[in-house]
Amino acid sequence: MERLDEQVAIVTGASRGIGRAVATELAASGATIVVNYFQSQAEAESLVQEITSDGGTAIAVRAGVGHPDDVQLMVEKTIDEYGRIDILVNNAGVNRDRSLRKMSAEEWNEVINTDLNSAFYCTSAVIPHMVERTYGRIINMSSIIGQMGNMGQSNYAAAKAGLIAFTKSAAQELARFNITVNAMCPGFVATDMVNALSDDVKETLLARIPLGRFGRPEEVATFVRYLVTEGAWITGQQLNPNGGMYM
Repeated sequence: MERLDEQVAIVTGASRGIGRAVATELAASGATIVVNYFQSQAEAESLVQEITSDGGTAIAVRAGVGHPDDVQLMVEKTIDEYGRIDILVNNAGVNRDRSLRKMSAEEWNEVINTDLNSAFYCTSAVIPHMVERTYGRIINMSSIIGQMGNMGQSNYAAAKAGLIAFTKSAAQELARFNITVNAMCPGFVATDMVNALSDDVKETLLARIPLGRFGRPEEVATFVRYLVTEGAWITGQQLNPNGGMYM
């Protein structure tokens, strides 16, 4: 496994769940981590403490990634602090599940803005710094829902499917600068979102997963780490850690 020493990674929505696991995994490989959060300050600061206690380097930066001005300030702070950005993991996301008949415009727009628009804001903000160094690794955290859809999640599905299309286009544009762009499409992973489901819903989901269990955040994080350490010839792809639920 290649190391990420001296590389700097921004992980959005890194205070918990898959984002936290990704930040931890990249830090263990030597990367300096910018832990982005919006509301979960205590969790973000505890993650920074964990990373630094293990000998790594990290800072927590509050920014609403659905707001381009916030994103620009986060990127500027990263450059001021470390002088470079090598890795961007667009992980931040929310869900506001509701049937189409009952979904409000606010619920639609919040998910599209946080889950999809944010990837554009963050990617466009880091591109000049990656182009300058002729190197970059961008991972967009999509979802199995963006591939197969799901009842009550039209806003989430649309955002996550949009991330896949965005990934393909960005990969074509940025390849000549040695910047790879890939989409991670996890299935149902044991995060707060899944753990909050009722037992009946969990049983129904598990029955649809050939491997018979939910994923672990660390399993997705390992996949991300592989892409940024050894995936130099992989770009524009959808990678599917989902237990076989969608093939």
